[in-house]
Amino acid sequence: MYRSIYDLKDFYNNSSGDLVRRVVQNHLGSWWDNVKDLRVVGIGYAQPYLGMFLDKAERVISISPAGQGTYHWPDPKKNLAALAEESELPIETNSVDRVLLIHSLEHAELLRSNLQEIWRILKSNGRLIVVAPNRRGLWSRAEWSPFGQGTPYSRDQLRFFLRDNLFVYERSACTLYTPPIRWNIVRNASDTMEKYLPWLFPGMGGLHVVEASKQIYSGLPQVAENRVIVRGRHGLLPSPVPDMRTNNSKIS
Repeated sequence: MYRSIYDLKDFYNNSSGDLVRRVVQNHLGSWWDNVKDLRVVGIGYAQPYLGMFLDKAERVISISPAGQGTYHWPDPKKNLAALAEESELPIETNSVDRVLLIHSLEHAELLRSNLQEIWRILKSNGRLIVVAPNRRGLWSRAEWSPFGQGTPYSRDQLRFFLRDNLFVYERSACTLYTPPIRWNIVRNASDTMEKYLPWLFPGMGGLHVVEASKQIYSGLPQVAENRVIVRGRHGLLPSPVPDMRTNNSKIS
C-alpha cells in the first residue's frame, strides 16, 4: 500500500515511475506552457512534476496530505513542501493561479471538502489539473503501483464531480497506454505505444488528465441546517425554521 510518501518516492525513483513522469509531464508542459509570474500549487504527491515549473513560476508549493508525510523539497534548495489536511489548506483565498492534483483524488476521504478548498484558494481565472487512474485502464489493476490503490474513475465521473463542485470542464486526455509490465523491452517501446495505441484502443490508457477552471458566477453551496447567526451577547444561535403550520393558518 502506498500510504507513505517514501513509498511514492521509491516508485518514482525506478524506471516505471520515470515512465509515468515523462508521460504526464508531456501534457502538463503543453497545457501549462506559460506559468511566468504565476503561483503553482501541487496537492497530493506532486513533487516529481512541480520541478518543471520551479524556474518559471513566481512561486511553487507542494502540499502533502497529513497522513502521508512529507520531506524536504526541492533538495538542496529552500524547502517548498508542507504538510496539511487537504480540506484545510494553509493558503489565502483567491491567491493561486494553478493547482495540480495528483495521487490525491483516488485516496481522499472528503472528496467534496477537498475540491471546495481548492475552489477557495484559486483565483477567478485559476486552473486545476486532476490526474487520476482510469477505471478502464490496466494501471488501475497493477497493485504494485500507486495507481493500483484507491478508487479509479471514468472520465465522465471526473467531469460530473468537478461540475458538482463548481468547476467548469475545459479539456481532458487519456494517457499512459504503455502497459504496467516491468520489462525493459516494454518500457523502451513506450514512445511508440503512447503514439499509436490511443488510436487502436481509445480510452484505455492508465490515467485521466482533466483540466478545469473555476466557476465564478456562483458561490459555494451552503447547507441550510449548518448555518448560524449572531445575536447580541448570546453568541452563535441556529437560524430559525419557519413554522409552516402557522403560515398555513394565516393563508386560510
